[in-house]
Parts: sequence; C-alpha cells; structure tokens
Amino acid sequence: MRAALRPWSAVPRRLCWLLAASLLLQLGWRLAQQQAPARARPLPAAPPAAVARLASLGEPLAMSKAMLLYLQSFEDQPGVSLRWRELDYERLAGWLDTAQTLDPRSRYALVAASEVYAGVADPARARRMLAFVAASFAADPGRRWPAMAQAVLLARHQLHDLPLALTYARALRRLATGPQVPPWAREMEAFILEDMDQLDSARLVIGGLIQSGQISDPHELAFLARRLDELASQIAAKKANAPP
Repeated sequence: MRAALRPWSAVPRRLCWLLAASLLLQLGWRLAQQQAPARARPLPAAPPAAVARLASLGEPLAMSKAMLLYLQSFEDQPGVSLRWRELDYERLAGWLDTAQTLDPRSRYALVAASEVYAGVADPARARRMLAFVAASFAADPGRRWPAMAQAVLLARHQLHDLPLALTYARALRRLATGPQVPPWAREMEAFILEDMDQLDSARLVIGGLIQSGQISDPHELAFLARRLDELASQIAAKKANAPP
C-alpha cells in the first residue's frame, strides 16, 4: 500500500526555512568557486627512484616517460598557466633525476634541463639546472657531453659567470675523451680562458690537446696551430705594453 504524501503546507515552517537556507548556501558556494581566481598547485616532491621503479611494474622506461610528461603537463593546470620561475626547482631537479635514473640511456631529462628549464630568467634556478646537468654528465660523460657543452654556453652567455663556465669546460675536456666527442667540445676550455684574458693558460690547454693525440683531424690541428701562433703574438704584445 502506497503511503499518502503529505502536502507542502504540512511541513513545519522552520524546516522550510532551513531547507531554503541550505540551498542558498550551496548555490553561493558553487558561484564563489566559479568566480574565485584559480590557484596553481605546488610541484610535489618526486618519488624516490626505487619507489618509482617498483610502481612501474617492470616498465621503468615507460614510467620515466610518464614522469617527464607529467612535468610538462604540470605547467598548464586548470585555469592557470604556470611559469617556469614559479616552479620549485629543487623538486624539479628531483623529478628529472628520478626519470633519468629509470632510463639512463635517454637524453630527454638532460635536454629538458639544459635547453628548457635552465633558460629561466632566474639565475638561482638556472644554476640549479646546470648543477643537475654537471652531476649527470660526470656519471656518463661519453653519452651526456652535449648537455654539458650547452651548460658551458649558458654559464658563459646567460649567467655571464666565466669561472663557472671554465669549471664546466674543464670537466668536459678531462672527462669527455671518447671518439664520439667532437674537438670543439674539448676546446671550449681554451676559449673561456681567452675570454678571461688567461692567455698563457689557454696556450697550455691548446698545446696539451695537440700533444695528447685526442684530436687527429688535420684541419682541426691546423686551426689549433694557428691559434697557438695568435696567442703567442697576443702574449708578446701584452708583455711589451705592460708598464715597467
């Protein structure tokens, strides 16, 4: 037997007011949510590599790509376009490091660090990315030298930090010794020394490159020989013009 429905007039007036107030509050809350400015979520801390590897269910390469795609998509949140300089770069470096650990043969994380995130107009954040590149390069110089060469250029031309550029260029010459590394990458240290007006040191570096046998291309050797002659002339002129 169907229960008889009570007429609306039988509902206590106090309950009607309470129901109306609840509806108005809910409507107001929804309107406020729609009109309130969207706020960017902070980048969470990256999971440790061991945890990410376990969560990959035997597919660490796929997990690495998924993490890097997550970083890319994090910049565009609903209603918010997040600028790179607003990211926590310490956490960003953690995400890149975990992704690279899962797929050490991939250069994607290093390319993102050296050519994308290091280009931010914030010296402290740019230096954090270059530090990540330098540490990654030291672990695998033969494969990761392109990112280190990019770090030298960024330190020199973007940060205008010649000592830092020299440190990176020196590491590049000493560690990247494989046949796949082009001569110009090893010669960057000499060019930075010239920029610093350390001509004697630049001459020693070029002479060492020639004597080491690391450079075998005749055209490159001829170029270095000309640079030695030019440096010798510059050093002699500098000494001649020096005050007594």
